[in-house]
Amino acid sequence: MDWEVVIGLETHAQLATRSKIFSGAATAFGATPNAQACAVDLALPGVLPVMNRTAVEYAIRFGLAAEGVIAKRSIFARKNYFYPDLPKGYQISQYEIPVVSGGQIVVELEGLEIPVRLTRAHLEEDAGKSLHEDFHGLSGIDLNRAGTPLLEIVSEPDMRSAAEAVAYARALHRLVTWIGICDGNMQEGSFRCDANVSVRPKGQQAYGTRCEIKNLNSFRFMEKAIEFEIRRQIGLIESGGNVVQETRLYDPDRDETRSMRSKEDAQDYRYFPDPDLLPLCIDVAWIERVRNALPELPDAMRRRFVSDFGLSSYDASVLTASFDQAQYFQALMHFVQGEAKLCANWVSGELSAALHRDGLEIRHSRITPQQLGGLLRRIQDGTLSGKMAREIFDALWSDGGEADTLIESKGLKQISDVSTLEKIVEALMAAHPGQVAEYRAGKEKVFGFFVGHAMKACGGRANPAQLNAILKNRLAGK
Repeated sequence: MDWEVVIGLETHAQLATRSKIFSGAATAFGATPNAQACAVDLALPGVLPVMNRTAVEYAIRFGLAAEGVIAKRSIFARKNYFYPDLPKGYQISQYEIPVVSGGQIVVELEGLEIPVRLTRAHLEEDAGKSLHEDFHGLSGIDLNRAGTPLLEIVSEPDMRSAAEAVAYARALHRLVTWIGICDGNMQEGSFRCDANVSVRPKGQQAYGTRCEIKNLNSFRFMEKAIEFEIRRQIGLIESGGNVVQETRLYDPDRDETRSMRSKEDAQDYRYFPDPDLLPLCIDVAWIERVRNALPELPDAMRRRFVSDFGLSSYDASVLTASFDQAQYFQALMHFVQGEAKLCANWVSGELSAALHRDGLEIRHSRITPQQLGGLLRRIQDGTLSGKMAREIFDALWSDGGEADTLIESKGLKQISDVSTLEKIVEALMAAHPGQVAEYRAGKEKVFGFFVGHAMKACGGRANPAQLNAILKNRLAGK
C-alpha cells in the first residue's frame, strides 16, 4: 500500500528577554540550580504575575514577520497538569485567543518553495527541569527555567516528509533568530520542537492517528526520529495493529522512539481564564511601531541579492542563512564593489571553513569585512593569485593586520608584467628544446611541464592567466 505522511510541528522558542514572563527574575542560562527562581516562580502564597512587555513585543514582531494576524485583545489561561517541576500545578498559557493567529513560513527544498501554514503562536511560561543524572535513584528539581517566556508556534499538518519538516524547522529557526526574538541555541533548550506524525493511505482525506515526539533539540535528530516513527507506524498498521495516540521520546543511541505517556487532548488540561491576569490589549500604534522597526526579512533579502547582485538563488540562500552572515556579506560588498560573486565565494568558502574549524560564529570572526575586503581587492586588481590570497587570508586570521602590509612583507605580489613573464618563458624554452618539439608535435600534456617550471622560476608569483597566454603563444611559434 502507498502511504502518505502527515506532519505538524509545535515549536517552543524561548524569548530573548532579560527577565521572566511574569516576574523580574533573570533568564540567563547556566546559573546555579534554583538561584534564578523568585517568589513568583516558586508560586509562594499571595504572589501575583505581572506581564513582561518585551515578551509581548517579541510576539508581535514574530506575528508581523510571519504574516499572521495580531490579536488586539487576547487572554491568558491556566493549563492544569501536575509535574514535580511545575510549582503552581498549572502553566500560564493562551488557549482560546492567542496573540497571533495564522501566517506562514516558506520552506525551500530541492529548488521549490513550499508554504507551511501556521495555526497560531501564543505566549506561555516554561516549566522547571527535573534532574536525574547525579542523584543515584532520586531526582532533583531546578526551577531556574520556571517562568521563562516562550512563544509556542504551531504549524498546520502541511508537511509530507521528514525532510520537509526539517526544512520548515530550519526556516523557522532562521526567522526567530533573524528578528532577534530568540537566540536559537538548541543545545541550551532555547528552540525545541515537538513533531506530530501520522500516516494514511494515499488518497484518504481523514488523518491517521498521530503520535507526538517530544523535545527534539537538533535538526539531525528530528529527521531521524520522524523517519523512524513513519516506519514504525506503517509497519504496525501493515502487520494488523493500530497506532495509539501517545507522546513518544526519541532515543538517539538506539535511533528509535519509545512510548512516554498517553497523549492528552485539550480537555484533559481543563483550561480556564487566569483570574490574576488582565486581558492583553495591543493597539494599532504599538503594532505599527514594531512593524517599522523590523529588519529586512530573509526571503526579501535573498530575492534582492539575486536581482541586485546577480547571484544565484543557491548563493543568495547560503548568504542569508543567518542575519549575521547576511550583514557581514553586505559590509564586505561596501569594500569590494561590483564583485558580488567573489565576495560570496569567500564568505561561504574560506571564511566559513575557518569559522567552522575554530568553532566561531561569524559575528566573532577574526577577520573583519574591511580586512577581507582589502584582500579581495588585491585579487580583483591582479596583485594576488588565488593561492597567494589564501596564504594572506591565513596570516590575517592568525595574526591580524592588513592585506597590503602582509603582501609586501611576504613578497607575494603577483608578477603581471608581460615583458618579465616573456623573458622567463623564453629562457625556459631555450633550456628545454626537446619538450618544445614534443609540444609542437601534438603532445599537449607537455604544457603542464612548462607551467610548473615557469611558476618555479618566479617563486609561484606569476599571474596564471597571463603566463598561460604567453606560453601558448610562444610554444605555438608566435
